[in-house]
Amino acid sequence: MVQALARAGCAVTLVLKAPVRTGRLIDPLRALPGVTVRAPHAEGLVDPGQSMPPRVAGQILSRIDAEDPFDLVVVRGRRLAGKLAGGPLAGRLWTYLTDVPQSAGEFDGASKGELRRIADASRTLLCQTEELRGFLESAVPAAAGKCALFPPVVVLPEGLAARPDGAPEGRALRLVYTGKFAPRWNTYEMTSLPRLLAVRGVEAELHMVGDKIHDDPKDPGFATRMRTALETGRGVVWHGGHPRAEAMRLTAGCDVGLSWRHPELDASLELSTKVLECGTLGVPVVLNRTPMHERLFGADYPLFAASEDDVVDALALIGKNPEVYTLAVDRCRAAAAEYTLDAAAGRLVRYLEQAFPAPSESVLDAARAFAGAGPDGVLPESLPDGLTGDLMADVGAGTGLGASTDGGAGTLAVNEPRKLRVGVAGHDLKFFTRLLDYLRSRPDMEVRVDHWQALKVHDPDRGQALIGWADVVICEWCGPNALWYARHKRPGQRLVVRLHRFELYAGWPKHLDIDAVDEVVCVSPHYADLTREITGWPAAKVRPVPNWVDDHQLDRPKLAGAQHHLGMIGIAPSRKRLDLALDALEELRRDDPRFTLFVKSKLPWEYWWIWQRDDEREHYERVFRRIRRSPLLSGGVVFDAYGRDVASWLRRIGFVLSTSDDESFHLAPAEGMASGAVPVLLGWPGADTIYDPRWIHADPSAMAASIAGTVAEGRWEADRTLARDQVRAAYGLDEVCRQWTDLLARPPAPVHPARVS
Repeated sequence: MVQALARAGCAVTLVLKAPVRTGRLIDPLRALPGVTVRAPHAEGLVDPGQSMPPRVAGQILSRIDAEDPFDLVVVRGRRLAGKLAGGPLAGRLWTYLTDVPQSAGEFDGASKGELRRIADASRTLLCQTEELRGFLESAVPAAAGKCALFPPVVVLPEGLAARPDGAPEGRALRLVYTGKFAPRWNTYEMTSLPRLLAVRGVEAELHMVGDKIHDDPKDPGFATRMRTALETGRGVVWHGGHPRAEAMRLTAGCDVGLSWRHPELDASLELSTKVLECGTLGVPVVLNRTPMHERLFGADYPLFAASEDDVVDALALIGKNPEVYTLAVDRCRAAAAEYTLDAAAGRLVRYLEQAFPAPSESVLDAARAFAGAGPDGVLPESLPDGLTGDLMADVGAGTGLGASTDGGAGTLAVNEPRKLRVGVAGHDLKFFTRLLDYLRSRPDMEVRVDHWQALKVHDPDRGQALIGWADVVICEWCGPNALWYARHKRPGQRLVVRLHRFELYAGWPKHLDIDAVDEVVCVSPHYADLTREITGWPAAKVRPVPNWVDDHQLDRPKLAGAQHHLGMIGIAPSRKRLDLALDALEELRRDDPRFTLFVKSKLPWEYWWIWQRDDEREHYERVFRRIRRSPLLSGGVVFDAYGRDVASWLRRIGFVLSTSDDESFHLAPAEGMASGAVPVLLGWPGADTIYDPRWIHADPSAMAASIAGTVAEGRWEADRTLARDQVRAAYGLDEVCRQWTDLLARPPAPVHPARVS
């Protein structure tokens, strides 16, 4: 991690939790540019004889941070992260989680609560595998949107070369295992392999590296049996314990690595670093067949094994077939290539760019304009009436403005670039969360939120404070909040209102003082046109800025069979038209029963305002009766729980349906496209202004024909790649954030004398 962060351009401080007894690991890190190693025991921050439990480690980290605050703090381990979650480092944590319960049975209330607190306090949650990320997001909703992949990193010790190419010839097949000796790791069973292979005509020797023999309370005799087999087993060479570099050197001198384990470990969400080290060294590995391993090595990898007989069969096969051995080596090398130090640094660069966007000169120019400063950053000596007090108050508040001692009374200088002050006001910010995170992360903006308690419930004092401070105010929803800010905004202050479909057909826009609003943002060109038509507002004030799609989070590998899986996200109210999706599904299943519809949604009776309406209840009663009674639909519709784990859920989906009567944008198809699914839409009004017409169809029969043809003709891969490229270019998070940055970077609104009076 230290090497990858340093290579990604960070100034890294490594805090050691134990006294240094040998420089073998630490000295190379001390020599890296930009790396500082802090040893609390040697510095007297911890008693030399004292350990550093999580509580003490938290205190030490906070003390070191106070000397020169860090931008991010990478911490590994649940207990330590839990201690830091409630302290001053919260919000800056990049938590690397490996020690989480890995099954629903182990996931008790205490574990879930602790992980929720860690997720809330973490800027990023680093997960070793896609499987761990998906499990964490479904079990801990607060983790959704924060999880990023950071797989194991394989770094070969200096001077160690990979194994020469080619199968072993003219000598015994050398097998190798490195690590602990424990029952579920099948290490005792491994010691029988040379004898069993000899029966099959394959000469072999087994090299075992390690000195930790597990004492198993369930099997008191294991340690004795294991040691005896290591010391006396036929063809077994026990090397004892060695440093990592020497263990890897021994591995490079062998032909096949062993990572065959008990089936109980097949559900593990972690990826063995030793398997990747073997691949980097050109040593193929015998291991269990799991979805994770199939994704890495391919379903036809020749060294998958579930039993002792499977292991012997696989080893006998490669012992007698050099071409099979070469195939296994190539697969392992290709898999390990994704886990190099350069690959890890590249991942971190992407994450850092997202977390710490570069400042924009246009934003800083706008901030200077709002402050009344010129390009040189110096405020004019003569300030408009009423502003002097505000600026002097800002000096005391530590906003970056400092009083000059040599420029005369009332002269101020900017010590550092003044940030653009952005206020956000609204009762429900769920559609604005990632944009809000982005604005807060910008080094050239400062953000404050006036969160209304309800649609019409507001603290006017908080609103007045925001008006007195902000350069730009964004009203999320064109509701009572927009009306209030339009009435109370300061002259020259910019007001941006984001209007959704919901408000357009309500009464609030009719009462909005559009002269006080600088821009109205709609999520699609169609709704921008409708807004102009319905309200009569000036066309220049209404502009489309699309909904964002978190393409970074959604872009994940698909699961097997996804091309036969259709998905719908949200089926309530009835205008979402689940019935039309069922029409398409029936046609597909008439020819191919593998097609399945997965629905991720709250059910209609979970919305009181829907279920109280007779027409809505009747609609859904018909729909669910049809699903039960139709021979074609029976077993073909799966309802999944509503939740924030959409990115993980979409891994199984190959086509995302949109069958609504009307939508303002409909995010579901765009999210599906970002995940690598093909969008399939009916032509609701405005759909063609948001999505490529190639994805839009006349009726459910046309939808079904398109889906069937895409799969049968082998076009699914090409179509889903095209869809992902389209959504990334038009609605990707980076692109939408860029559009919002440009919008907010505009200079102050002109002050009209009539409004001042």
